[in-house]
Amino acid sequence: MTEIEIQTKPIYIAEQSKPEEPRYVFSYTIRITNHGQQAAQLLSRHWRILDENEQLQEVRGIGVVGEQPRLEPGESFSYSSGVIIETPTGTMEGSYTMKRDDGSQFEADIATFALLPPNALH
Repeated sequence: MTEIEIQTKPIYIAEQSKPEEPRYVFSYTIRITNHGQQAAQLLSRHWRILDENEQLQEVRGIGVVGEQPRLEPGESFSYSSGVIIETPTGTMEGSYTMKRDDGSQFEADIATFALLPPNALH
């Protein structure tokens, strides 16, 4: 098991999407769990968002949703955010830069997950 576990749950937001523009809106909930032996703080994020036209959006920033959560061993932190792409489907992947209490830093990878509206896969 990895030191930091990251679970993702994307949801298509039909009410805010406008396929004619094209604009497809997704929310996603992330749950970060510290399975390590010492506390770790999330310093920054890096996302790679790819739509089906191979349009890449890269997002880098400090923390998540205005916070830099510090997780003790066994603790979890959840947050929700959103993304807009120009095609009905896409993918997201990325990483969080984390810092342990001893000052060492490491990357916690966020596995690729799909952005899919309902019934996108037949």
